[in-house]
Amino acid sequence: MSGIIAITGASSGIGLATALKLAEEGWVVYAGTRHVERDRERYAGQGNLRWVEMEVTDVSSLEAAFGLVESEHGTLDVLFCNAGFGYLSALGQADPADIHRVFDTNVYGVMHTIRAALPLLRKATNGGYVIATSSVGGLVGQPLNEIYCASKFAVEGLLESLATYYKPTFNIDVTLLEPGAIATEFVGTVMGQLNATGGILEDEYKPVVQRYLDGFASRNSVPQTAESVADVVSGLLRLETKPLRIRTSEAAETFARFKTSQDPTGLEGMLNTRKIQLNL
Repeated sequence: MSGIIAITGASSGIGLATALKLAEEGWVVYAGTRHVERDRERYAGQGNLRWVEMEVTDVSSLEAAFGLVESEHGTLDVLFCNAGFGYLSALGQADPADIHRVFDTNVYGVMHTIRAALPLLRKATNGGYVIATSSVGGLVGQPLNEIYCASKFAVEGLLESLATYYKPTFNIDVTLLEPGAIATEFVGTVMGQLNATGGILEDEYKPVVQRYLDGFASRNSVPQTAESVADVVSGLLRLETKPLRIRTSEAAETFARFKTSQDPTGLEGMLNTRKIQLNL
């Protein structure tokens, strides 16, 4: 299977690994980045990879990107909302501006991206598909991750709600991708952000921060690679029936098991809501 896919946050990590894999598989990949010239130069040898500015916090940037897709193809088969912003901080210590930045990217960015791409997805010949990178943090609240988890819980609610009617109304499937720890720059960025904001402060939060960080390395000693997540995405594209939710590793599955054991794919609960509220 191949087609046309747009990926936000494609310049590193999961987004980059997925963009490279799908381009090799024959997909036309519109890879969203804030560094178009740099990435075009780095990956100039890949003919199916088209680097496009996609700043998810800027509606005009998204409209221009999907306007390009429309002018070149008139349709879009898959949208992968992958751009994300990690943040490790207790709510009581967080800078309000940082809180807004997390939600601007992780929540409003997903909303803006789907809104901009929806007209093209509705034109997909075999039906459109929306995938969004959530996290096990979108299922399970975790200490010192309350702001990040809140943003991912919001994405879970958004996509679950869209799934109740996008398929029967627009022929668009919806899936939440839920990784655990990933061996990408993401973790390093989060830890760097902690150090840049003063590290472990001498206040009432210090004991819990220290306990959390003391176990961080052991909990994430064998993180999943971005390439293996890209394999999961590639597999999703070949499935006839798309799950609403999918954990991307056994570790992620185990971590979230208390939330997911009754409805692992999320489809039963979503279909029940669809039946109750839309009689579909």
